[in-house]
Amino acid sequence: MTRRQGYAVLSALVALVVAVSAAIYLTVATDHGIARDALGDDRPHRGSAAPASTGTWVGAWSTAPVGGEPGTETQGLAGRSVRNVVHTSTGGTSARITLSNLYGQAPLTISHASIALSAGDGTAAADPESMRRLTFGGATGVVVPAGGQIVSDAVLLTVPHDGDVLVTTYSPTPSGPVTYHPHARQVSYVADGDRTEDATGAPYTEQTPYWRYVTSLDLLSNEADGTVVVLGDSITDGITSTTGANHRWPDVLAGRLRGAAESGRQVPRYSVVNEGISGNQILADGLGRPAENRSGLGRFDRDALSHPGVEVVVIDLGVNDILRNPRLADPNRIVAGLRTLVREAHARGLKVVGATLMPFQGHRGSSPAREAVRRQVNAEIRAGGVFDAVVDFDKALRDPYDPRRLRPDYDSGDHLHPSDPGFRRMAEVFDLSLLKGAGQTQL
Repeated sequence: MTRRQGYAVLSALVALVVAVSAAIYLTVATDHGIARDALGDDRPHRGSAAPASTGTWVGAWSTAPVGGEPGTETQGLAGRSVRNVVHTSTGGTSARITLSNLYGQAPLTISHASIALSAGDGTAAADPESMRRLTFGGATGVVVPAGGQIVSDAVLLTVPHDGDVLVTTYSPTPSGPVTYHPHARQVSYVADGDRTEDATGAPYTEQTPYWRYVTSLDLLSNEADGTVVVLGDSITDGITSTTGANHRWPDVLAGRLRGAAESGRQVPRYSVVNEGISGNQILADGLGRPAENRSGLGRFDRDALSHPGVEVVVIDLGVNDILRNPRLADPNRIVAGLRTLVREAHARGLKVVGATLMPFQGHRGSSPAREAVRRQVNAEIRAGGVFDAVVDFDKALRDPYDPRRLRPDYDSGDHLHPSDPGFRRMAEVFDLSLLKGAGQTQL
């Protein structure tokens, strides 16, 4: 090869490198352009120029739709912005939400929706750099049919674990009743007009104890490899926990799992989502059509099996089947219902951890006959023929001097629901190794 030929080959190689580099640059720039177009502006949102995310889609937060909100039967929340505050059990780099119109009797029009990180000051204010406009199939608006739900497109957003996220929707037209979760134990907000992307929080002058429309926040996570779903009643819902403090026992369990993994312990890297409904029963639905407060059997597929990356289901149900039954509850039917839930989970290859039922002596619904039923159900659970593994909440929280009662410092005062220390105790006695492995093929 002559020197002239060598220069020619070198020049060709340089040109090739430049061309490939330019193509890569243009591809990345185009990808970011799409993200900015979907957001509707070119502001330098935090994380909007991040590379494509990798990881596993998991549930970072969820709640169960319970019913139609009283007083919203005709107008819904037309002309108002709803800013839900939700708390994450894991972190991630991309986010998507689910909106539900399960109890709506007309199509729900959402013309504008956003997601942002909370400013962290206990108000409706958002971190302005984190504000993202949500899209649905590429469109900024969506119509959710009555009885239906919709999942948003994913947006690039770095979401921390153990943090508050603001999910805001605006509905321009009447569409009631509003699908809601009444016992959020979290303050959310409402504003007049379309204030969806307002970061100051100033227009959000109305506070609410409800979560409305939004039922889940999923994240593309490098922190979690799967999801634990906790299906329960008011005890799981955390009805007596401190508002805004995230002291429900699944919240504390999520923190324990995360801390154990960060310290190097050999525990599963799982997020935890809370599907508790106050008053929920295994066997019986609430009133209405569709049924409000759907039974554990009726909602199991919707609330437990449909989450992304679900690996384990934890079931803490049965107390309301005992306390709310006008006649004496049948322990055999309660246990049969629990076994049905386990079979459904096993059909999906999921492990099921079950909880014993805690005492309720002193509660207005307690009686010696109902106490006997509780003990029979617990005996079946402890015998090992119901769940893959058992966490004994009854043993951990009962009064050692009177096992029919909650220990006084674990009692919220109504003799049924735990206090904050009681919720913490529930999470502390949960053996994290129970979350390892798959469900048994047969029980």
